[in-house]
Amino acid sequence: MKTVRFHQYGEPAQVLRFEDAPVPSPGDNRVRVRVEACGLNPADWALCRGLFTGDLPRGIGLDVAGIVDAVGAGVTNVKVGDSVLGAADYAGCPVAGASDYAILEHWAPAPAGLDMILAASLPMAVETAYRYLAWLDVKMGQTLLVNGAGTTIGFAAVQIALLQGVKVIATAGDTYAERLRALGAVVTAYGEGMVERVREIAGGSPDLVFDTAPVNMQPNIARPGGILPDLVQIADGDPRRVMTCGDFVAAPTLGVRMGLGEAGTGPGGAVMRWDVLAEFARLAAEGRFTVPLARTFALEDWREALDISQSGRAHGKLVLLPTARG
Repeated sequence: MKTVRFHQYGEPAQVLRFEDAPVPSPGDNRVRVRVEACGLNPADWALCRGLFTGDLPRGIGLDVAGIVDAVGAGVTNVKVGDSVLGAADYAGCPVAGASDYAILEHWAPAPAGLDMILAASLPMAVETAYRYLAWLDVKMGQTLLVNGAGTTIGFAAVQIALLQGVKVIATAGDTYAERLRALGAVVTAYGEGMVERVREIAGGSPDLVFDTAPVNMQPNIARPGGILPDLVQIADGDPRRVMTCGDFVAAPTLGVRMGLGEAGTGPGGAVMRWDVLAEFARLAAEGRFTVPLARTFALEDWREALDISQSGRAHGKLVLLPTARG
């Protein structure tokens, strides 16, 4: 089969290869799928650079939608021929979702009517957004600021919070501002005056702040801590009311929460929320939940997708389609 993977760590453009590889076999509690679509994430490039090092070679493409082709021992909730979406076993297999076939370690049924390209955009965005909102302990009736709501995680977080009865203020650029407003969020722009605008909208300080914007998406912030000092100021100077999934460098120096390392959320204690994926797949099939899609690429055109992703101008999910489909 064809796959995109790396045999050594380094910059993605230098170490990734489009090559032939054996079709993998599913181990215990795993399923193999014929990949219909594979969503790309910044985490894929971090894996290339050495995040969570392990045996090589290793593949990219953590978000997968496909048709079950084989099941491993212990799997009872799915059968060959079922449509599923989920997360590739990137650590336990020499290939991942950017392949003709992939091994999944987490999955949920893809409901009838759910386009597989949309399905492939959901897993990491849903799991990450839901998990961080749970760590923040956001409650019905509270006001939440989502910074970077135009990212896939931010867009998912806005919808999840609104479904939970939370009032949402979102910072976003022009690309998705109107769509976020249509969902029910109050949207304001980045840049000068953001602190004052958010506090005026909230009538003071929002209860909690969730930062989902990667640091390189905020080039106008040229000072230590990036955007986080502004977010702490918005939170009445209380960094414990701010959580980031995008800036793990500045957060510790400011006391901003990162989830990782906190009681019950650190390595070995992280509570992953793959259990909610089926619910949000159902909502997506009903047209009640989505993640912005930017563009699809044939698997062999992965390098173009990489370039767009690393430019910071993807404006939505980039999805690879296997060679036969693309």
